[in-house]
Amino acid sequence: MPNNKVSPKHPRATSLRIREKLVQGFETGVTSSFGLFAHGRGEAFDYLIGERTTNNAKHAINAAAACLLLGQNPVLSVNGNVAALVPDDLIKLANASRAKLEINLYHRSKDREEAIARVLKEAGAEEIYGLDSDYHETIPEIHSERRIVDSRGLFAADVAFVPLEDGDRTEGLVRLGKRVITVDLNPLSRTAQKANITIVDNVVRAMPLLIKAVEKLQDEPYEKLKIILDNFDNQYNLAEAISLINDRLSALAKNHGVLDSGAEKK
Repeated sequence: MPNNKVSPKHPRATSLRIREKLVQGFETGVTSSFGLFAHGRGEAFDYLIGERTTNNAKHAINAAAACLLLGQNPVLSVNGNVAALVPDDLIKLANASRAKLEINLYHRSKDREEAIARVLKEAGAEEIYGLDSDYHETIPEIHSERRIVDSRGLFAADVAFVPLEDGDRTEGLVRLGKRVITVDLNPLSRTAQKANITIVDNVVRAMPLLIKAVEKLQDEPYEKLKIILDNFDNQYNLAEAISLINDRLSALAKNHGVLDSGAEKK
């Protein structure tokens, strides 16, 4: 088991704590080994955006909050990494947005489903979808276990919040007419590109901000929420995120003396 003794003075303390949670999740059957690889990919992109929540991400978070509140049947999809990292925030977001919780896994097994369900119940979840095979439906044109969804949950949802998602299922949910919100540190991923709203941020930073945004907008009229959502352009949002990475890398290169008027310094 992880020792959970990361010094707050360590320059990479936050990153190390995240890794500890994922390793513990792996050891308790919540996170798969493939989920650890996926986190490593995401962490690389977190370095590129400066390990901070950008204004670009905050704009997407506000649109996501409006979208969840406008939904008649919003559903939060839970995989192993999300359950290991932000279980308490999932419950808070579900309560604030009147959303259902559904477990959905790429590497599916009954043991993993039950392990994730235990984590969610310990965090305060009362009802969890996706576990009862009597209610399983399939998303067409998806060839992994993630094609399976709950007929009362994601299959019937109008808004699907799918953080750290698989690209195939994001496309499948969009084809079914869902408004899909994701959290993805890689603005170039298929998930990020195909979702309706992409929050380019680390899920551990984005979730508390999303909860606050939902709570702030809860009492706003339909018309205001609709304006917020209609004014959001995900392709423009992704282009901004990519430009931010490009500008940051160029600035870092100049600071290290690598660039000199566009050429490598001799």
